[in-house]
Amino acid sequence: MELTKLIKERRSVHQFEDKSVPLEVVSELLDTAVWAPNHRMTQPWRFVIIQGEGRQKLADIVRKFREANEPDPVKAKEIGQKLFDKFMSVPMFIAVVLQVNANPAIAEEDYASASCVIHNFSLLAWEQGIGMVWETYPLLRLDAFREAFGVKPDERIIASMHVGYPGKIPSAQQRIPASERLTVME
Repeated sequence: MELTKLIKERRSVHQFEDKSVPLEVVSELLDTAVWAPNHRMTQPWRFVIIQGEGRQKLADIVRKFREANEPDPVKAKEIGQKLFDKFMSVPMFIAVVLQVNANPAIAEEDYASASCVIHNFSLLAWEQGIGMVWETYPLLRLDAFREAFGVKPDERIIASMHVGYPGKIPSAQQRIPASERLTVME
């Protein structure tokens, strides 16, 4: 697919087919995605994939967290079950885990590089007919969630990518042309 077309047609997918994505395909896409700009070549990322029955552990964490934080017990169970079902409908989760650097300049560069890796992956996946959405919900900082992904104390999850074959592709949302936000100084 032509790169311009690929960039403009890629969508964040929230609804997936009930079909698993081959681990070999995802592994190959990640191997290519890491060819992102990385100023100091720190390559601070690693990836944790949860699929199949492993998703239930995440879905249980989400349900329990939501139920514990909802004062109305009836509503808590209802919302908790909806979230559980939503997480179970995602064929694969990929956590992008970043090594935390104490130097603020390097930490910022590392985050930017890892963001490029995520975007590369999203384009490569889309080219293969695989959809995803990059999620950054508060659960990523929850101890139980971090434990489920095997995150160490000196690491942080910067993305939970929900990955699968699109069940529904959303419409494009209008973008403001860069030319409308461009300043040229001579």
